[in-house]
Amino acid sequence: MTDIPDRVPTACPSCSPDLETVHEVLTASEGGGTVTVRCSECSHVHKIQPERTPETTLDVVVSQDGESFTAQVTTPEDESVETGDEFILETQEVLSTVRVTSLELEGHRRTEEAPAEDVETVWTREVDNVAVDVTIHPQDGSRDDSRSVTVYVPGDYEFEVGAIETFDDDEFEIDAYVVRDDATGYERDRYEIEGDTVLAKDAKRVYAYDQQTSAWSAW
Repeated sequence: MTDIPDRVPTACPSCSPDLETVHEVLTASEGGGTVTVRCSECSHVHKIQPERTPETTLDVVVSQDGESFTAQVTTPEDESVETGDEFILETQEVLSTVRVTSLELEGHRRTEEAPAEDVETVWTREVDNVAVDVTIHPQDGSRDDSRSVTVYVPGDYEFEVGAIETFDDDEFEIDAYVVRDDATGYERDRYEIEGDTVLAKDAKRVYAYDQQTSAWSAW
């Protein structure tokens, strides 16, 4: 059962048997059975049986740094699950924030949104810390000698078009970025206007120009 709030609306057998009044929660029995409450109108103390929300257990596959693991979460049956949703996944091995990338229904059918009770597997990726691919072009604009590097940053790290970034031995100026399919709140896939920003967990790839003149020497 979900956590009981400090106050609940319920009928009072003493002063309001037919209409709900606000009650203060005093104690809850072990296992979530009965709850002892006190009426805010007449201070009568009595026990109630809180309504239970039907729940379902979902299998979750989490992708993390090229690897994956499985876990399970419990959620209300009528809860809607959608691509782009983020939630905290807590298991004995890991505590992390994950983002839904796809939903699998019966018969291996894929969808972007469905009631939890219809979902067989939730495909996700970890977004607390992410790997972002960066394509770095030479300063002269030539694409023949472009190279790709991967940077590891917190999911909320922000990349900005026009900003200069330094990671280990690489220093580059961001020219553009492409947004992931599961990212929300973006109007288009590619951004290249100075000042445009993207969170690392939303970036599919970043394009940049090298800022180290010696980096492209043949020797």
